[in-house]
Amino acid sequence: MKIEKLHHIAIICSNYERSKKFYTEVLEFTVEQEIFRAERNSYKLDLSLNGQYLIELFSFPDPPERPTRPEATGLRHIAFNVTNIDDTVKYLLSKNIIPEPVRIDEFTGKKFTFFTDPDLLPIEVYEL
Repeated sequence: MKIEKLHHIAIICSNYERSKKFYTEVLEFTVEQEIFRAERNSYKLDLSLNGQYLIELFSFPDPPERPTRPEATGLRHIAFNVTNIDDTVKYLLSKNIIPEPVRIDEFTGKKFTFFTDPDLLPIEVYEL
């Protein structure tokens, strides 16, 4: 098997409209396709960033909560590169999102921080 690249990340949210607003208005993803699946009473929202399809956002009736943060078994967090961490932190604060204190990667010397989506999924931003 030869994996070419990551295709997408699937995220199940507890409040579809709140999460849709977060990913499209705060993180500025572009909606590629939105489908309501009546048989599942569920939405599927395909999101891209800079022309690259990255996230499938799903809604399901009464999904279970995330067990713990962030060291639960399974996906730990998603991470995005940013050009300037300080500008990113200012932007997040302007959207009433409180990131963790900025840290320095001990191996690369690069700055990074974490914040969460509306369902407390950890999101990392890492300065290039």
